[in-house]
Amino acid sequence: QVQLVESGGGLVQAGGSLRLSCAASGLTFSRYAMGWFRQAPGKEREFVARISRSGGTTLYTDSVKGRFTISRDNVKNSVTLQMNSLKPEDTAIYYCAADLGTTTTSSEGRYEHWGQGTQVTVSS
Repeated sequence: QVQLVESGGGLVQAGGSLRLSCAASGLTFSRYAMGWFRQAPGKEREFVARISRSGGTTLYTDSVKGRFTISRDNVKNSVTLQMNSLKPEDTAIYYCAADLGTTTTSSEGRYEHWGQGTQVTVSS
């Protein structure tokens, strides 16, 4: 049974930092590209970042470029999202997801497995 478990969310002031982690089990982690998505209240879920299976290729949505960094550890079966210079508009539930495909994509439909999410709240 595949499990993706996010952690690290919380309440932070604008300009602060948080580090989200996603622990994966029940799958061959190194075969999956990993992504982070988020869903703000009243909005659709949106793509945040993606990292390839080896970690050599990353993709970010424009609004987080230069502030967020995605990384992975294929030994520990985990993916991390370092979030700096947080803004109130970053407030959302953050989800990690796993994609068996190799195409670098932000498309939500390409991801086969999803975590339950972790809440990030940025106060102004």
